[in-house]
Amino acid sequence: MTTHTTRMLILGSGPAGLSAAIYGARAGMQPIVVQGIQPGGQLTTTTDVENYPGFADVIQGPWLMEQMQKQAEHVGTRLMWDTIVEVDLTKRPFRLIGDGGDVYEGEVLVIATGAQAKWLGIDSEEAMKGKGVSACATCDGFFYRGKKVAVIGGGNTAVEEALYLTNHSDDVTLIHRRDSLRAEKILQERLFAHPNITVLWNKEVAEFVDGGGTAGLVALDLKDTATGEVSRLDVQGGFVAIGHHPATELFRGHLALDDDGYIAVQPGSTRTSVAGVFACGDVMDKIYRQAVTAAGTGCMAALDAERFLAEADFEKLAEAAE
Repeated sequence: MTTHTTRMLILGSGPAGLSAAIYGARAGMQPIVVQGIQPGGQLTTTTDVENYPGFADVIQGPWLMEQMQKQAEHVGTRLMWDTIVEVDLTKRPFRLIGDGGDVYEGEVLVIATGAQAKWLGIDSEEAMKGKGVSACATCDGFFYRGKKVAVIGGGNTAVEEALYLTNHSDDVTLIHRRDSLRAEKILQERLFAHPNITVLWNKEVAEFVDGGGTAGLVALDLKDTATGEVSRLDVQGGFVAIGHHPATELFRGHLALDDDGYIAVQPGSTRTSVAGVFACGDVMDKIYRQAVTAAGTGCMAALDAERFLAEADFEKLAEAAE
């Protein structure tokens, strides 16, 4: 068992965690990043990225994360391949334990564990991810300009995604397995009033149909939840919008979470309910969920952490002088 100590301990290695590391390292905090189950975060499973600022041409998600990692290491970040299984946030330095028994101690902790999209869980869905099936209209809607698309879900996210897709498509279908939506009333009103959106009630996706070769998604096979009747809807894009799982189980009972399980932060900051613990990226952001906003909150977390440590160091000096 080895103990690793640092001024700034970062959990998670997506855009939020690595941005925090870059800023933290430049501030002299010698950060350690524990990479977790999915090093690089969700962008490592994304192919074409067209909306990250600074790149005129399409770039690949894994390549972007590789560049962020190299930059973080270049300025002095240590990256550790480990998965945290236990945390102690009752005192500083905060203490985290990896699944192999290694201990990580940090005077401040930045949590950037992210969130995962919920999926329907059918075999054809997995096979068609990136070939017409997506869980982020804001990320991928641009690729479906002028094409027929469908959104699966009935909550706020699904309605917002359907409305967003009308920027690119004149033929958007919302598919919901019940006969009423869970979304807020004002969103429903906007949805029903839009001439380019059709709602299919009491339908669930039985299969995402592969056109073969380079065709990608060509249709959805739908099953009526009331009658069992099967029908087919021709589409080129299918967006699963049934929510996200924030990776916060490790912190349940240790930090304040909101009603949806995201880490609660003070408005306008990344400060959590425990002084010296900061959260950034999709683990605290259920609204935007973009790589660029995750990176921005990573920067915020590092600046918040640096200010916290500066104040703590000043208080120590003041106490010693008394």
